Amino acid sequence: MKILRTNSENTDFINLVKQLDAYLKITDGDEHAFYNQFNHIDVLKNVVVFYLDNLAIGCGAIKKFDSSSMEIKRMFVAKEQRNKGIAQKIVTELEVWTKELGYKKCVLETGKRQVEAVKFYHKCGYKVIPNYGQYADMENSVCFEKAL
Repeated sequence: MKILRTNSENTDFINLVKQLDAYLKITDGDEHAFYNQFNHIDVLKNVVVFYLDNLAIGCGAIKKFDSSSMEIKRMFVAKEQRNKGIAQKIVTELEVWTKELGYKKCVLETGKRQVEAVKFYHKCGYKVIPNYGQYADMENSVCFEKAL
């Protein structure tokens, strides 16, 4: 297995994000169009792709949120590869990269309907915070942060 630091032009990342979007279209339902407008990958300069036997099976990204924080975006692990610690390795790599870039914390948003994701971020030490920015009035959103 290996973790590659790259950017949003990486073909494997693009293909994984397509799988993520297909999943979110189902779980977000009528709200998918709202959330999707904030998920353009062309703005992501710091991308991680996780490979197992040279096959891309997971990804995540960070982007500047404010002067002290990076926002975790586009976290995904292929369904058949879940519950094997891969997401934890991706988040850890994103947190390390965040610190290397001089930022002090990570923030993120996920949907309440993504029950596994909510549990996962709690397990990783993320704390629920008030919904920020575009998610402030979204009933389905839950926002998190973690000081690094």
